[in-house]
Amino acid sequence: MNIIVLIKQVPDTSEVRINRETNTLIRDGVPSIINPFDMFAIEEALRLREQHGGKVTALTMGPPQAADSLKEAVALGVDDVVLLSDRAFAGADTWATSYTLAQGIKKIGAYDLIIAGKQAIDGDTAQVGPETADMLGIPFVAYIKKIEQIDNSKMVAERMMDEGYDVVETSLPALITVVKEINQPRLPSLKGKMKAKGLKVTSWTAADINADQNLCGLKGSPTKVVKIFPPAPRGQREILSGTLEEQAVTVVKKLIEQSLI
Repeated sequence: MNIIVLIKQVPDTSEVRINRETNTLIRDGVPSIINPFDMFAIEEALRLREQHGGKVTALTMGPPQAADSLKEAVALGVDDVVLLSDRAFAGADTWATSYTLAQGIKKIGAYDLIIAGKQAIDGDTAQVGPETADMLGIPFVAYIKKIEQIDNSKMVAERMMDEGYDVVETSLPALITVVKEINQPRLPSLKGKMKAKGLKVTSWTAADINADQNLCGLKGSPTKVVKIFPPAPRGQREILSGTLEEQAVTVVKKLIEQSLI
């Protein structure tokens, strides 16, 4: 079973900076990590390979420094990695990112399953998974919490819902996004670390994946970030004490005083 895992290198949440001219994240020189939800995708791919054989390939789009995340994936046990890196990809929204990833997947070749984390912690849109599946013309299932059965032609899995879960069946190849309840990611092995240390990451440009540069990066993004600003201060705050009934009475009085009710 050939599995492709989509991962993303994201800024450490304590080090997020914004380019005020382009309204995009500044990634160069910023401490980065593998998107935490993608760690569960990597682990599930490795478990499926251990059960059914085959190969796991990790794919990401990003600047040259994103190769570090791919090396970390190799240390965890991934067989092969590919970095999509080109100035033409810079500033991509989810649609342009999905187009680029789809082109990279087509170049990789035959696959049975594509796995990604449910969303990235920097954008939190959860759009890249379904958009990539749409561009590839394959089925998509979100929020997978357990794969019950899988073979070369179909998969049966549990999809997390607000209350309980659905049991869904899909034909393969397909793309799924997984939630953290699906497994517990492993730690990198010594053998994996040694392999990653000497690894030369395969890097493809827009030309390598036959991508139309008008559909990549900022140029290919139908959505634009017009303005970024911090939330306005909310003014003085007060912590209420007393029972719930007493606090409710206090809130009502204050709202009346401010002519809000």
